[in-house]
Amino acid sequence: MRVNKTRIGFIGLGNVGSKLAGNLLRHGTDLTVLDLNPDIVAEFVARGAKTAASPRSMADEVDIVITCLPSPAASADVMERADGILAGLTPGKIWLEMSTTDSAEVARLAARVEAKGATAMDCPVSGGCHRAATGNISIFAGGRREAFERVLPTLAILGRQILHTGPLGSASILKVITNYLCTAHLVALAEALTTAKVAGLDMNMAYEGIRISSGNSFVHETESQVILNGSRDISFTMDLVIKDVGLFDALARQHHVPLELSPLVLAIFKDAASKYGPRENSDNIIRRYEEPCGVKVLGEGFPAEMVDDEPEATGFEVVPRGRRHA
Repeated sequence: MRVNKTRIGFIGLGNVGSKLAGNLLRHGTDLTVLDLNPDIVAEFVARGAKTAASPRSMADEVDIVITCLPSPAASADVMERADGILAGLTPGKIWLEMSTTDSAEVARLAARVEAKGATAMDCPVSGGCHRAATGNISIFAGGRREAFERVLPTLAILGRQILHTGPLGSASILKVITNYLCTAHLVALAEALTTAKVAGLDMNMAYEGIRISSGNSFVHETESQVILNGSRDISFTMDLVIKDVGLFDALARQHHVPLELSPLVLAIFKDAASKYGPRENSDNIIRRYEEPCGVKVLGEGFPAEMVDDEPEATGFEVVPRGRRHA
């Protein structure tokens, strides 16, 4: 247990947020939580957390406020409403935005945070819910070096590999880039696994062949397993994919990148969401390929959901090659 005496508030106990907040609680952190779902708040309170009447009262009571919410609009609402976080921030307090969001929106809200004498950082995570649950997820952290060093002990509880990406907003840029790559890999795997099925390959053998080859990826080693199980449950939905790839697409266009692949990936998911519903599991993108072929792409012995079997380890800063600590 890595006890952290910092008082932390956590808003947003969804698929990822509940796992991150659970790590803080498991390590004895003084934790206050808020969520729109009263049942999950009650569950955390039963395990020793506190709750608050509003985001403002939470910010009054804690040293660090963390938000982990599904959209930039949700974060803006929690920050800026009359009883929001901004109303409770005072000099010395810290806001960590752990949502996947727009870098310009993070910068806009951060300016309001800094005007209160508080500090803002964007700290999105990457690696899946199964790694969020064990504290082995990766964290990108954008903000001043001094602020990064202040929050590193907290980030080391939440995740394992922690990368200081530079100024505020840089972490959010990197996060949407990595989520775009994850989505592109997922679409390619859906096509590849369906082709393997209709070509008559044994799907367990095909999985291993991809895993030990140049075709391997983190997405294959995780998401292909729940695809082949049939659950297709990676705790992520099509509407969130569309939001994330849309953020990447907008970022690239803003910088005049001549896009070819990302608009196609975005269109594929928009089409799937219109057919299967926006809250459909993202890995069921494979239905777009299974159904025209009249097949179901399944293997044997694969898990219904991913579980991180790596032992939990203390988080540490990852330093880019050729760089030294600032």
